[in-house]
Amino acid sequence: MKALLLTLILSALTILTYAQDVGVVPSTFGIQAGPIGIWAHNETRLSPSIALRSEVGFSSSISSSDYFDNTGIQMFPELTLEPRWYYNLQKRAQKGKSIDGNSGDFFSLKMSYHPDWFTISNYEDKGVMSDLSIMPTWGIRRHLGKHFTYEAGIGAGYRYQFAKQAGFAKNNGEFALNLHLRIGYRF
Repeated sequence: MKALLLTLILSALTILTYAQDVGVVPSTFGIQAGPIGIWAHNETRLSPSIALRSEVGFSSSISSSDYFDNTGIQMFPELTLEPRWYYNLQKRAQKGKSIDGNSGDFFSLKMSYHPDWFTISNYEDKGVMSDLSIMPTWGIRRHLGKHFTYEAGIGAGYRYQFAKQAGFAKNNGEFALNLHLRIGYRF
C-alpha cells in the first residue's frame, strides 16, 4: 500500500513539474531570411505562453516604372516589436510534438517601423517613405533539427506613412497586409 501511495505521489509531482516546464523558452536568438529580406531576432519570455519578439533587419521591394530602364530593387531598415501568444504549446507537448525554441502556432500584434535612414538600391537617389504599421497576425513556427527553423504568417492591419517628411502635402494611412515565409537559424 505504501509503495502504491509513493508511486502515485511521485507520478503527480512529475506531471506537475512537467506541466510547469512546458512553455515559451526564456530567451532565443536567431537570424531569418525570406523572399524579401533578412532579419536578426530575439524572443524573450514574458509568461509561460507569451514572448516579446524584437527584430532588426532589412526589408526589400521590387519596382518597375516607365522612367527607368530596368526593374528597381531596394533594401531598407526595419525595426519590429511583436508580442506573441503561443497558444498551443501545452497541446503539442501532450501529443509528443516538439516545442523546442517556441515551435508552435501563435497570434501576435506586429508593430514595424521603416525609417528613412538609408536605402540600398540599384538606382541613385532612391529613398523610402518612413512608415509605421500595426498588424494582428496568425502564424506557425517549427524547427528542423536543433537549429534550423521555418515560419509562416498572415495578418492584416493599418500602415501610416510619414509622407510630409518626404515632401508630400499630407501623411497617409492605409490598409496593409502582412504575409511572410521565412527560414532561419537559431543560436
